[in-house]
Amino acid sequence: MAKSPTKETIKRATVVDMKALGIHKPQYNRIIDIYAELVFQYNTLTKEFEEGGYQYEVSTDQGGAKKSPILASLETLRKDILAYSDRLCLNPKSLETVTVEKKGKSALAAALSELS
Repeated sequence: MAKSPTKETIKRATVVDMKALGIHKPQYNRIIDIYAELVFQYNTLTKEFEEGGYQYEVSTDQGGAKKSPILASLETLRKDILAYSDRLCLNPKSLETVTVEKKGKSALAAALSELS
């Protein structure tokens, strides 16, 4: 079985992805850190869920069944990861809503600066 990525590996990969998209700023690193922790937790719990035979229900004291705590945690983490990935513009839908800053001057800005 493949080794799960560490939190630091996830964080570095996220920064690389954001830089490739032209949306990374150092000010986002705290949010990226939280996002990396959530993804790490999700990967860890998913592996545990898999090793447990994907047990999605547990018995209650009253004799019924309820959703297993690990499955509930995975669902919550999925929602949190989606919210953070939206904020970090790491999915196509959220990326459509941002304007990527381009380095250097535009042709118009360069022409105007030459006139001064």
